[in-house]
This record gives sequence, C-alpha cells and structure tokens, in this order.
Amino acid sequence: MTNAYYKDKYGREFNPGKGLPTVSTDLDSVRTYQFEVQFTGLPSDVSNEGDLTLAAKKVVGLGMSNEPIVVDRVNDKLYYPGKVTPEEVTITFDNLYMKETANDLWEFFKTIYDPITGEMTKNAQPGGAGTFKAKKVEIILLNNSLEPHSAIELYGVWPTKWNAAELNYATNDFHTIEVSFRYDFMNQTDV
Repeated sequence: MTNAYYKDKYGREFNPGKGLPTVSTDLDSVRTYQFEVQFTGLPSDVSNEGDLTLAAKKVVGLGMSNEPIVVDRVNDKLYYPGKVTPEEVTITFDNLYMKETANDLWEFFKTIYDPITGEMTKNAQPGGAGTFKAKKVEIILLNNSLEPHSAIELYGVWPTKWNAAELNYATNDFHTIEVSFRYDFMNQTDV
C-alpha cells in the first residue's frame, strides 16, 4: 500500500525499511540569489561581440507601474488603466578581475555621456534611432540545479548611473559596481 502511494503520487519506488523516498525539489521557490545578467546587442564602442554575460549580486527595481485615469461622473468616480511606466532598475555587479566587468560597464555609460569630451549620446543616429541602447538585457533566474528557470527581458536598455562601491581598507567585502538602467519594454518568460 505504501509503495503504491509513492509510485502513483510521485512516480517513485519506496519500500519501508529499504531507504527513504527521494525528496522532491519541483515545488522549491526560485531563489533570489541565483541569477545572471546577459547583455545582447551592446553598442560597438562597448563590446566587439555585442554580447556580455556578467555576475551580479543584486537587482532592484524590476517592475512596471500603471498610472490610472480618473473619470469623474456626477457622484461616481471611475478608474481606467492609463500610462504604463517601467521602473528604473539598479544592478550591483561583482567587480571581477575580468576586463569586461568594470571597463565594459563604464564604456556603456560613456555612450550616454562621455565626461572627457562632453558628448551626449554620441552614437545617436538621425531620426531618433540610436545605438547607445542595448537591444536586450536578460536577467536569467536559475533553479536549484543552476539551470535556467525563467528570465526577465528588458528591451532598449541604457545606463543612467554608474557608481563604484566604497573603497575602504577596514572592510573585507568584495568590490562592486552599481549601475542603474532605464528600458523601454519588459517581458517575463520561461526559459
């Protein structure tokens, strides 16, 4: 009877006294610390390949908000969906010894504003199209086996802030770089 229950319910064999049933991980929650960030279609000034995958410690501000439209009718107040605005996302990257982390993130910021020359969006093209935006940034969430589970996709991404972590002799923390981004569109998908 016990064996039939585990076999029917979980598809596993279990005989009392001969081991324990396998613990299922199918119902585990997605961990908040298991993810990676992939940039696709970066401007040519940033990366020759146009793609970049970086380790990140923290992602804050992923979301969309909807500003409702209020319609007043005599004694009634009605609400309708209005303007949708993407939130600003801030990603804290580990400053690894790889060139890509600090240098490529700084070069990406310089496509918006170059502090040496004073140029703004130097790669912008006539008609409003610009190559200062990354085509897509994917925040890939990993399952307990470190395999891709789902992804949050951001389209038309450009940096708004670049900030190096505090340099402090008294701490033993790893150095990080915090970059804030704006994006045009967002999507949640299964991988």
